[in-house]
Amino acid sequence: MANIHPLATVHPNAKLGENVEVGPYAYIEEHVEIGDGCRILPHATIFNYVKMGRNCTVFPGAVVGAVPQDLKFEGEVTYVEIGDNVNIRECATINRGTKASGRGVTKIGNNVLLMSYTHVAHDCTVGNNCILVSYVGIAGETDVDDWATLGGSTVAHQFSRIGKHAMVGGGSKINKDVPPYVLCGRDPLTYAGVNIVGLRRRGFTSEQIRNIKDMYDIVYGGGMNTTDACSRIESGFPQSEERDTILEFIRNSKRGIIKGFTSATKGDQE
Repeated sequence: MANIHPLATVHPNAKLGENVEVGPYAYIEEHVEIGDGCRILPHATIFNYVKMGRNCTVFPGAVVGAVPQDLKFEGEVTYVEIGDNVNIRECATINRGTKASGRGVTKIGNNVLLMSYTHVAHDCTVGNNCILVSYVGIAGETDVDDWATLGGSTVAHQFSRIGKHAMVGGGSKINKDVPPYVLCGRDPLTYAGVNIVGLRRRGFTSEQIRNIKDMYDIVYGGGMNTTDACSRIESGFPQSEERDTILEFIRNSKRGIIKGFTSATKGDQE
């Protein structure tokens, strides 16, 4: 049974799971499903067409399921889907999807932390175990793959993709795709090595990390275009999840991947 504060506004048709807590002045509309053990704290807002998993917490001022900030939106029914164990901190916002995108849903995976004042726009997908630090904003149809971390005040251009286990430094402007397993930062955003600390924390072996580094040495230091670099990696390294993930990402990148750090990019910062 849900525990709903008498000063909360919850539509009688909203579906609340077992042991859901709804604080004072929280607002939940009709077409909402909230899983067991969730906490909707005071002054949080959940609009229509939101489905939330178990053991999530929505903090004060957060708004989930507002209509998208997209002029192509025509009032159609679209969705927000949120996994289990997600923390949506103060004043974070998650918008619904759009029909025009062909997706129609904004998705947040399991075990995600959206810190205060983050914004997830229409039709974005945030994978499992991701962290978006305070003031991050990702524009429509951005994909953030599993275990990626975006540093505070980072902004991502529409249609961008951030690969799994990537770490993007705070204050970055993402206008190209960020490959998996990498560290990146600076302005313009550039490759700064492999996310060694993050990978070690997640159980990657020294051999796996060394192979990832060697593959990116070919991409960023081999003096060849990405097509030739991918061919060299495919022929020069045995099949592995890491190799296949890198090749799939680069070959399917629509915006192109971020550049390496060169004397030209260094000059841009001076």
